[in-house]
Amino acid sequence: MKQENNKDGHVTEIILESISDGVFTVNHEWRIMSFNRAAEEITGIPRSEAIGRYCWEVFRSNMCEGDCALKRTMKEGKAFVNTSTYIINSERQRIPIAVSTALLRNEKGETLGGVETFRDNTVVEELRKELKGNFQLGDMVSRSTLMKRIFQVVPQIAESDSTVLIEGETGTGKEMLARALHSLSLRSEKPFIAINCGALPDSLLESELFGYKRGAFTHAVKDKQGYFSAAGGGTIMLDELGETSPAFQVKLLRVLEEREYQPLGSVEKHTTNVRIIAATNRDLAHLVEEGSFRRDLFYRVNIVRLQLPPLRERMEDIPLLADHFIGKMNRLRGKAVSYLSEESLEVLMRHSFPGNIRELENIIEHAFILCSSGPITLNHLPQSLLHIDSVPPASPQDSGQLQHAVHNTEIEQIQAALQRNDYNRTAAARDLGMHKTTFFRKVKRLGITLPSRDGRHIPGK
Repeated sequence: MKQENNKDGHVTEIILESISDGVFTVNHEWRIMSFNRAAEEITGIPRSEAIGRYCWEVFRSNMCEGDCALKRTMKEGKAFVNTSTYIINSERQRIPIAVSTALLRNEKGETLGGVETFRDNTVVEELRKELKGNFQLGDMVSRSTLMKRIFQVVPQIAESDSTVLIEGETGTGKEMLARALHSLSLRSEKPFIAINCGALPDSLLESELFGYKRGAFTHAVKDKQGYFSAAGGGTIMLDELGETSPAFQVKLLRVLEEREYQPLGSVEKHTTNVRIIAATNRDLAHLVEEGSFRRDLFYRVNIVRLQLPPLRERMEDIPLLADHFIGKMNRLRGKAVSYLSEESLEVLMRHSFPGNIRELENIIEHAFILCSSGPITLNHLPQSLLHIDSVPPASPQDSGQLQHAVHNTEIEQIQAALQRNDYNRTAAARDLGMHKTTFFRKVKRLGITLPSRDGRHIPGK
């Protein structure tokens, strides 16, 4: 019997040495007990140096500093699958990896320590970035035609110093677009400052932007630098410009025309070299006709105009945005949430999103409170979304359009995952965070034709 166990152990060792995923085990003191060949190759650290050392000394991962998946497994007694993180290899290179953890038990069920498998995701991340490059601008992601037009012109607009007006409903991403313009500009090394003009009264708004001299008003006991000075050749975003008073508009117009401003209580003028990006959730042209916004200031800020569409006009972006927020929150919170279930996605696709992208992000954040791993289901969504008044019954035509949109989105996601993984079905299923049987069921239901080649196939073998 003992001989048979030795034989089984030898076979297990051969298997561990043959697989491409790195595998290591630790004892209760967090010292490495075993370290396979792939672990050596990925980390660049020989097995002889790794065994006996603390795991964090070998991996130097961002996960070691915070929410370690293996630590959570040892503490909570449950496995974690496909947690994204990175390690620093022996050549001080940052290597993205996907980690899975489980308890290490003997034949009696006693816990000996923990086991972690990890795979090098460098190629996958490069392909993912290349794929996302067509759909992403800064922190903004979209595949809609309306947003792609904006993405195409932003680099040229960023290179100029012209004033930009960004219009869009609350929550459409005006500040993210302004930051993208700044980061792509020649001013990117300088400060970016955003101020909500609608949240401050005139006197406070002026002191924040222009600064003030000691004694300018009660409690002004020393000079204060304003944002126009602090920006130092950078970019200032004036959000909700349509909420400002005519008196403030006159002063802002002078700054834009003469590139000069005067701190409160000062007799001296200061020059400024900042770029102004104005933003508003109101129709400034309509406000001009009403007489509540100065026509000359409107023409001054309206040199380049970008209009962000509301989310209800780019519903095809909901799956992409949801996936973006899920990935972002997984990194921030160390969770392993995989994707939206079909039922959850259908509810979101039928919602009108008056709060736009910000509302969608809040919904995903709410789901993360209730969901630690696996798909986001209806049980994880806010109850208000499931209320009959919030999700009215769809007409046959709307229902057909919705199903068509969901159908196409799922096809795109699966095809992209297959391309990223060289058409390896199992790897693609893992990439999407689903079991391979679920993957093949979806492929069959969606009518996707898989190529004859498989990423696992080696020509000539």
